[in-house]
Amino acid sequence: MSDEDSMSWASLKASLAPVFPRLVELEPGGAMAMDLGHDGWLLELTPDGKLLCQYGMALDDVMTLLSDGTPEDLGTDEIAKQAKYYIQPAVAKYRAILLQSGFSEQTEMNDDYVAARFERNVDMTNSMAVQDLMRWCVRTIGVVR
Repeated sequence: MSDEDSMSWASLKASLAPVFPRLVELEPGGAMAMDLGHDGWLLELTPDGKLLCQYGMALDDVMTLLSDGTPEDLGTDEIAKQAKYYIQPAVAKYRAILLQSGFSEQTEMNDDYVAARFERNVDMTNSMAVQDLMRWCVRTIGVVR
């Protein structure tokens, strides 16, 4: 990250803190995130200028749901496919409006979780536009508190 990007990120974080008090830094200098209510959606803002709305499921939780079967016999890929199946109803509820609003959809998978991630680039030098987009996400997906 260049010095200019670093300064933009620091300025943006400072402007968001009073507006979104539940927004927390995940690690020093890293992304900031907050829950979008009780449904499990997460809003994340990254230092490289991406706003993410994501919904996911831990693979351990999928294994618990499958515990009456034999999930220990399933490979990670099979468990990840089941996780994608479980998250689809929640994702389908907001997919169209997020895509119409300029977000692109990706699936993120690793050994711990599977997530549907809706991503949109933001101008970190325009804190009001970022705040407006974040408010829209909170109103559209989250629960305003």
